[in-house]
Amino acid sequence: MRLLKLFYRMEKGKIMKRFLTISACLVMLVVAFSCRQRPSVETEKQRPEPNTPATIDTKVVGPKQKVKAAADEIAVTVNGRIVTESQVEEEIERVAPLLQPEYLEKHRDRVRKQALERVIILKLLEEEIEKAKIVATEEEVNEKVREMAAQQNLSLEEFREMLKAGGMNFDEWKQQMKIEVGIQFQKLIEGKMGDQLNVTEADANNFYSANIERFRETEQVKASHILVRPDPNADPNEAKAKALAKARDLLKQIKEGVDFAELAKATGGYPSAPRGGDLGFRPRGYWDPRFEKVAFELKIGQISDIVETQFGYHIIKVTDRKEAGIKQFEQAKGDIIKMLKQQKQRPFIINYIDSLKAGAKIVYPPGKEPPSVPNGS
Repeated sequence: MRLLKLFYRMEKGKIMKRFLTISACLVMLVVAFSCRQRPSVETEKQRPEPNTPATIDTKVVGPKQKVKAAADEIAVTVNGRIVTESQVEEEIERVAPLLQPEYLEKHRDRVRKQALERVIILKLLEEEIEKAKIVATEEEVNEKVREMAAQQNLSLEEFREMLKAGGMNFDEWKQQMKIEVGIQFQKLIEGKMGDQLNVTEADANNFYSANIERFRETEQVKASHILVRPDPNADPNEAKAKALAKARDLLKQIKEGVDFAELAKATGGYPSAPRGGDLGFRPRGYWDPRFEKVAFELKIGQISDIVETQFGYHIIKVTDRKEAGIKQFEQAKGDIIKMLKQQKQRPFIINYIDSLKAGAKIVYPPGKEPPSVPNGS
């Protein structure tokens, strides 16, 4: 659960307030989880933590009381493959951080039914992947992680170190995020679709021309910073005073000619430090308001005075700017092609999953047939 909590705090996409349809859930599980990641909140706006109950009360089911099933009890068999209650419970826990506790308690039957359906679909996909002898190599998995890390201006090693600093095991994180499954699933679908998945540069250009306003970009600033955090285990007032004194000394060194990036690396203790404090390009609304105000006021190459935010004391240097305007086609082409392929895949995936379920032998133990629950919330 600790890994999941961090992931959902880092996730920049929309927080899911209710469960999605089965097909959408599948895409989320085997594709989306392996495509988006936000590793750091060292300068970002304060965001409310998602509701992440430490435990899930499986006894409360609306007005009725049910005893929690034994973990090794069979929940369903899928083409002879056993799914246990513990596997269903793990799937519920996977999405629990996205749900209000009250929703989880009130709609426990619906939550369990949809979790069970997702596990069934994953079992069917595992079977198809095994039949096709599809594998995801270590390099392919690492390349996917590199893509995710690069979106946050991190190298693979920096990403590993960030996880380690948070008390995480890299291999365990990859498994929980189902990156390998996502790669295998993508290969399976691409193989099934063949030429149907082709998207040409002309297709991308037509989409770009017809949706030019979607590529309008706001002003962005590229900033680096040096961050000094107060010691959380010390007296708050003393800790802040020591941190401020250290920040003032660092600013003095910079003014005397010490290299900003090297000083950031030497200071350490925060995710961007190994990159010399580089935070990349960001638009307005991303950083903490006090940090943002100063960053957008600075000229390229200019260094700020000390700026206090919820994270500690910052010294900010602006290294580049992007004025508002339209992103050029060559810059947008890769993302457009990827998006158009996903659009083609979506209906194919839905139909493919439906066909797998229709041809599968899905057997529930007596009395464990999933209840019929309304689709609405």
